[in-house]
This record gives sequence, C-alpha cells and structure tokens, in this order.
Amino acid sequence: MSATPRSAVPSLPPLPSFRGRIGRDARSGHYAVPRRYRLHLSLSCPNCLQIAITHSLLGLDDVLPVTLLPAVPDRPDGGHTELRPLYEASWHRYPGPAAAPVLSDDWSGRIVSTHTPDILRDLARRFGDEAPNRPALYPHSAEGQIEAVERICEHGITETAQRGGQVGADTSAHDAALGSLLRALGSLEWRLASQDYILGDEMTAADVQLWVTLVQLDTVYRWHLDATAVHRIADHPHLWAYARRLAAHPAFGPHLDLGGIARRHHAHCQGLEAAGAAVQVLDWAAHTRNEATVHPG
Repeated sequence: MSATPRSAVPSLPPLPSFRGRIGRDARSGHYAVPRRYRLHLSLSCPNCLQIAITHSLLGLDDVLPVTLLPAVPDRPDGGHTELRPLYEASWHRYPGPAAAPVLSDDWSGRIVSTHTPDILRDLARRFGDEAPNRPALYPHSAEGQIEAVERICEHGITETAQRGGQVGADTSAHDAALGSLLRALGSLEWRLASQDYILGDEMTAADVQLWVTLVQLDTVYRWHLDATAVHRIADHPHLWAYARRLAAHPAFGPHLDLGGIARRHHAHCQGLEAAGAAVQVLDWAAHTRNEATVHPG
C-alpha cells in the first residue's frame, strides 16, 4: 500500500499578519497623534479586555477612541462584519476572519496592528506619555519579569486549564495538567502573600495580564473541570483576594462583560459541561461596577 507523499498534502497558506507599530516621529509612518487611531474591541475577548483595561489605566479616552463590538462575532468564520472593510482595505481579498482586537488608522482607513502585545506596549510607551499621573506599566527594568508572568499565564494557567478540561483525556494527562496548573497558581500565591501586586508594590502590565487570565479561568475554563479541581484552584486565598481587589478598581471591573463572556464561550465551545461549572471561585458581579468606562468612539 502506497502512502501519499507529505509534499502532496495541500496546506492552507498562513494568514496575513498586521504588525505595524506606533513610532515616535513622522519617519515611522505611524506616529502618535491624538485621535488619529482607533481601537476596535470586543470585551468578551481576553485580548481585547487587556487592551481596554490598559486604555483606562492610561487615561486615553480623549486621545485614542474606542469602538466596542458585539460579544459574539456575527460571521461564521469568527469575524465581525463591521471590521471587514478595514481588513479588505489593508489586504486585498483578505482570506481570514475579520477578528478583534484591531488598532486602525482613521487617516488611511487601514489596520495598523492586530497583535495584542505590540498594541499594549505602544499604548503605554507612545500614547501613555500624554496622560498625567499614568502608571508605568512597562518599566524597562521589569520587562523580563513581565514577560515571565505572561508565560506563566499563557502556558502555566491557560494551556494547562484547557488540557485538564478536555473531554476524554486519560487520567494521567488530566492529573499532569492539573498539577502544572496548581504549581503555577502556587507560585503566584507565594508572591502575593507579601506584596500588593505581582511584581511588587506598583501595578504593571503583568497585573493586567494576570487578572484577565484569572477571569478566564473562573468564567470559562472551570466549565470543563471537575468540582475537586475547581476547589483546589480556589484554595489560593491571596491570589483570589488580589483578583477581587482589582475587580473593584475603576479601570478593571467596569470592563468585565460577564454575560458576553458566557455567550461567546457557549457559542464556540463544543465540550461537555463538568461538575466544576457549578463551583464559582469569585462572585465577579459583586465586585465590579455596573457600567463600562470605555464607550464607542
């Protein structure tokens, strides 16, 4: 029996990427000008939620308008119809979903970036300079530590929670994933036992990343974990007290769209609900304000 050569198997071309950056002067092409650019965000998306919180922390309402999108994308490919003209103006016959987040240039009607880490850093380092009393979210001395927390959030929490909640996973794989998740949470718990924020006494971008990750863990990933796992996740009192405290912060909690997160999750998730779905770690609604501080621009 002959095998099909690997080279004969068709593969989809990679989607175009949008990785423009905001520079310091006109020579960069995209330079920081008040109200030239616009953010397009869906607050049910964790990347968009990070950007919305950062936008509020830096006080950029009058500098960088925000357009809010529906919680659940309205196109079968997971994109937003409203963003389609931007994508097609930026890439002829763009083949992928018109997804958020997007940083666009109102002068040209094109996309600058869809890459969340770049957008976050440009907000802080290019636009944030104009905001009085802004927090130093990306201090140069802490860049490596911020990246380390980002890795813990992505690989130690999000990926392991997803693996631990996969239906049909064998017991050893489930236990290994849960063990990795608990070790990551334990390392964060140890830090927060003696300091207010994850890197010390001042808030940084690492706190925005971690808070959004904890929101996702409790509002999305626990739906597919067993009750014992969720109780063990909840058994980190300093970590969840920190999450509760930030939920009451005016730049954090008002952006939390709990109903939208639930609708987005149930619209796309095919997994079966597990017993952990009934065990909520935090009552997020009790610690947040009722109205978001970011409005359509």
